[in-house]
Amino acid sequence: MGNYRMCLCFTRKFRVTEAEPPSDVKEAFNKYAGDGTHMTAEQLQHFLVEFQAEGGSTSASEAERIMEQVLQKRHNIAKLISRGTLLTLDDFHHYLFSSDLNPPIRAQVHQDMTVPLSHYYIYTGHNSYLTGNQLSSDCSDVPIIEALKRGVRVVELDIWPNSEKDNVHVLHGRTLTTPVELIKCLKSIKEHAFSESPYPVIITLEDHLTPDLQAKVAQMLIETFEDMLFYPESEFLKEFPSPEQLKYRIIISTKPPREYLKAQTGNGRGDDLHKSEEEDLWGKEPSELNTDEHEEDDDTSDSDSSEDNNGGNIGGLSSPGARKYKHLIAIHAGKPKGGLKEVLKIELNKVRRLSLSEQALEKAAESYGTDIVRYC
Repeated sequence: MGNYRMCLCFTRKFRVTEAEPPSDVKEAFNKYAGDGTHMTAEQLQHFLVEFQAEGGSTSASEAERIMEQVLQKRHNIAKLISRGTLLTLDDFHHYLFSSDLNPPIRAQVHQDMTVPLSHYYIYTGHNSYLTGNQLSSDCSDVPIIEALKRGVRVVELDIWPNSEKDNVHVLHGRTLTTPVELIKCLKSIKEHAFSESPYPVIITLEDHLTPDLQAKVAQMLIETFEDMLFYPESEFLKEFPSPEQLKYRIIISTKPPREYLKAQTGNGRGDDLHKSEEEDLWGKEPSELNTDEHEEDDDTSDSDSSEDNNGGNIGGLSSPGARKYKHLIAIHAGKPKGGLKEVLKIELNKVRRLSLSEQALEKAAESYGTDIVRYC
């Protein structure tokens, strides 16, 4: 008689334990289910319209369709739901956290974009032209293109004279970075500015140029961007237009020529103690760390200043090119005079930019937090 061996295989099914609905989900369910244990299609519709802000497009039939999908996926119920079919708290929780049934907000703007531009946080780049470190990497338009494709809306360009002082380069000054021509960067910005977003692109220029080259930059901007370029009709904007109004527009922000040349000639510097106090308050800016060399390069002095009908005019500002450059600046930059408390006062009918280093902003927030929020 033979021997037999028997092998028995057992299968054990484990039920996946779902996380308990968090308190805010429970509160929403109780509110719209009327503190009941189940939610109807009509109650789900109210939740979607009122709480989820999905608007009037969510009809009762759409709510029923969602309930059908939830029950099919969660309980394998293939038949159409009936009038008596309801969602439990766990069903409701499953729906809210399902990437298939309730996906994240799509890549579409859902905020109000009709208030002034200054009311928004803006995705901002810094040294947007650098391919690597700030000391020895190459400067290129490629990082600018990549930033714009990620949705960056503020591009910073440090502009300097080339070695012959007859053209404009973009580079990180006083370093070993290799330059790229400004015109190449501008053309790339025009081509890719709105590939990801229709909202305006702000070009901040860290300006280290002579008046002649500033005039050349103005011509580049006008010829490159044409009707895309936004600039105020008067000297100062009274109020920012909204992002909606500024769609597909390019905005220039930099220090106007008059203030720039005053900094170069030494006017209004004050004594060393006052300058030290100001630097401690605002934080040093790159353009102000290099004024001595600019004085030699620009060969600008008070004796070169010309007079016009309005009084003194710093050398070069009276030329059409310099006036054109200043006219293109929609957002005026520059370090204001006086203490921070004075500067943070709201100036009616005048839009301007206030730049603070991270350290200066942190220090200022401790004493002037309310003023900073109001200013912004």
